[in-house]
Amino acid sequence: MLAQIKDLAANLAPRLIEIRRHIHAHPELSGQEYQTAAYVAGVLSSLGLHVREDVGKTGVVAELDGEGKDGRLLAIRTDMDALPIVERTHLAYASHQTGVMHACGHDVHTTVGLGTAMVLSQLGIKLPGTVRLLFQPAEEIGQGASWMVQDKAMENVSAILGCMFFPPSRQGQ
Repeated sequence: MLAQIKDLAANLAPRLIEIRRHIHAHPELSGQEYQTAAYVAGVLSSLGLHVREDVGKTGVVAELDGEGKDGRLLAIRTDMDALPIVERTHLAYASHQTGVMHACGHDVHTTVGLGTAMVLSQLGIKLPGTVRLLFQPAEEIGQGASWMVQDKAMENVSAILGCMFFPPSRQGQ
């Protein structure tokens, strides 16, 4: 199965680069992630996942049902918001929003969450339990997690994985 996951990831890489660049070019501040949430929901819906929008104000939740052999629910959390910083990179996919950019990597986090959904939905096997993907707003102001908890995004969750990355370089991506 690991080889299959690697092959799927390699095949998805061009699409994931496209997604990341789109998200990077269209950043939104905490609690204002309307277009990002719509974009994320569209990608998730295209995979056939059950998608809930407006969770925790502007968050998105999607579920990939398993076989039901295991009642546990694994949540995978990524964040979507950007920072009030002027981007001066001059990249082809630089921010289109003056004074707002993905300087903290949440464009990558969101892309990793979508890539995870793509790989899991294309594996061709049913997992024993359910996977819930959480796309959290407002991480930068420390509010999004509590908003999502209030909207029951964590209901019945057995375990949760968070996304954080430390890029070795910025070459090519």
